[in-house]
Amino acid sequence: MSETTETRAFNFFTPLRFGILLALLIFASFPQVILGLQTFIVRDYGFFVYPLAHFQRECFWRGELPFWNPYNFCGVPFLAQWNTMPLYPPSLIYLLLPLGWSLSFFCLLHLWWAGFGMFFLARKWTGNNFAAAFAGAVLSFNGFTLNLIMWPSHLATFAWMPWVVLAVNSGTGFQPVSGHADWKSAPLVKIILAALVGALQMLAGGPEIIFFTWILLLALWIQQAVNAGSPRGKMLWRFPVVIMLVIALSVAQLLPFLDLVFHSQRESGYADLRWSMPAWGWVNFLVPMAFGDTRDMGVFYQYGQEWTSSYYLGIGALWLALLALWKIRDRRVALLGVIAIIALIFALGENTFVYPALRRIIPQLRLITHSAKYLAIVIFIAPLLAAFAVAQLQNLQGEQKPVLRKRLFAIGIILLALIAGILFWAWRFPFPADDVHRTLLNGISRAAFLIATGTLLFFLPRDSKPGLLRLAPLLLIFVAWLDVFTHEPAQNPTAPPLIYEPGLSREKLALQPQPALGGSRAMITPSAFAMTLHFATSDLGKNYLVNRMACFSDCNLLDDVPKTDGFLSLCPREADDVNTLLYDSTNANFPRLEDFMGVSQITATNEIYEWQSRKTFLPLVTAGQKPFFFDDYSAWYALSQTNFDGGKFVILPEDAKTFVTVTNQTNARVLNSKFGTQTVDAEVEAAAPSLVVIAQTWYHDWRAYVDGKPTTLLRANYAFQAVQVPAGRHKIHLAYEDRAFEIGAAISIPAWLGCLIVCFNCSWKKRSVE
Repeated sequence: MSETTETRAFNFFTPLRFGILLALLIFASFPQVILGLQTFIVRDYGFFVYPLAHFQRECFWRGELPFWNPYNFCGVPFLAQWNTMPLYPPSLIYLLLPLGWSLSFFCLLHLWWAGFGMFFLARKWTGNNFAAAFAGAVLSFNGFTLNLIMWPSHLATFAWMPWVVLAVNSGTGFQPVSGHADWKSAPLVKIILAALVGALQMLAGGPEIIFFTWILLLALWIQQAVNAGSPRGKMLWRFPVVIMLVIALSVAQLLPFLDLVFHSQRESGYADLRWSMPAWGWVNFLVPMAFGDTRDMGVFYQYGQEWTSSYYLGIGALWLALLALWKIRDRRVALLGVIAIIALIFALGENTFVYPALRRIIPQLRLITHSAKYLAIVIFIAPLLAAFAVAQLQNLQGEQKPVLRKRLFAIGIILLALIAGILFWAWRFPFPADDVHRTLLNGISRAAFLIATGTLLFFLPRDSKPGLLRLAPLLLIFVAWLDVFTHEPAQNPTAPPLIYEPGLSREKLALQPQPALGGSRAMITPSAFAMTLHFATSDLGKNYLVNRMACFSDCNLLDDVPKTDGFLSLCPREADDVNTLLYDSTNANFPRLEDFMGVSQITATNEIYEWQSRKTFLPLVTAGQKPFFFDDYSAWYALSQTNFDGGKFVILPEDAKTFVTVTNQTNARVLNSKFGTQTVDAEVEAAAPSLVVIAQTWYHDWRAYVDGKPTTLLRANYAFQAVQVPAGRHKIHLAYEDRAFEIGAAISIPAWLGCLIVCFNCSWKKRSVE
């Protein structure tokens, strides 16, 4: 076979052809979703992502930015959550198009974008089209990335990761093919493009993956700074400049987020090491259905680790990545290998002493919940390592061929032996709930894919049999896809889009009185909440609808039903404390607190979605209470007492004594009140100076106005709101005014305009010269 023919065979994977191939593989994996016949449903996608997207869409069509969600936790910040993606430009896909189809399409589009970005990054680093195509396919199709479909913000952030690495390396002058830095080849427009790409990842809203991306970039930058052959002056400032530009472009999102973190339940003592990778979790890389079960909606999860349903790379990708670490002598390969090993150790979380000790040294790491998230670094690095190995296999010359084949064969034998050992382990020492027969079949299937992959890899470096040589690269990608596609039951089950029909539970349940914004709230009891966590049927649609009728998690947003709890990453600290009080045990019962919170409907005892009305609930705006001044702990404790009466007295912080003039219960009444998504309006009449209490979460971004004049918004009953009014008839207006967002927007908007103008101007000048 001639060199020209061989090159043509391996370079078949142009960007266009690979993009089409990747799109076809995604379509083959999810045809029912792309055609709009089904939509994703499993776990957080149905209970968290879709309802929040629905709420955001409703705000969008009202012409509002969704700063505040009044339906959960008696009110909670929305835009500041970050993973709600309110400022992420591609969110327009599901805001403008029918949500039942467009949100799923949004996820699959980012699945494609991840692989496409890895193609360009791997091609830049290896100079090999086929190696790049294999890496791109692996990044899109592995257990970890497919699991991210249930969290569009995490998937979008991960999808931008290869693009950010590529753009920042280019913008700072790093030329990975040669391994040297060419700092003169990075004009201003490349720096700005790198910043724009970085900002898009920031706005996508997955904080941990963003953090991992920039830690990886920092490591690459330091490596190049140490080994650069050119003067380091320009190199030292360009990377920090890109970082500063990224911050400027995304600070409208960052400032509200950091502000919420500072006031949230994730304070310095917060720690959540649940769902670390088990000590034996490495077996998932080889036999993905070992030591776990499918109790959760038919999706397989390891025992003790339920953040990701899989992190299986595919046996071929793992094989090639290990070959790269053993054989290839390249600084970048060595650095990537070290980072991957460290990330794997961190993913073990509480199962080693390393990460807990590091969290004590660096308390900020406590913000990263679920240590299994560190596997994102491993999953990103492995395709790059595999790409280096594929490129090396294709570039073999003379005596190199038998040496590399021996090492490839040796690793393959080791992997087969490990699979056999895992299967023996699973057979002789199974967990109580293990399905040993299923595990054995799964392991044997992986061994078959290993053999098929090895056969194809054997022919890659050969210069004979041109027909087989042309097919081997394409077959290798197909086998890698099929391996991951069949490695577990469906990670992302689907159901008809009708399950998300807005207003469905209102229509079916027809509650009287019906909880409504500004009127009253619903509350799922602790015992019913515990039942929803374990309720499961083989019919995923029915399973979801039953939980939806119980207003489980954030499903209440689909029906505009306010309730006392919810499921969000961050919550104001005081509101979270009240929620903890309500749900600390399955038999918790605080009727007086529920009255104050306006609970008109509560789930019946030991029933999931049987509701019963409560007639003692108070209006959400009350007036005339007598003030008591307690410290925070005493105020929180008082809420649990049987003599707490939110209609007769109100608990205020001790420092409010200096400006609260009301000393006793007064004759005051609320004439009317109206709640919007981020405003509250009320009219009150008082015979003397009085306190008006609003059963809505207190947060420092709320502002109070009495007759149009600013006044102090008090924190009442530990976690709620109150306003002092003088005698007479007055209009009260509360408005959510996010100062952090306003400051950030004042920086981000000019930064975006400036960057776009520079890019347009440079492009125009280039065309003029041409």
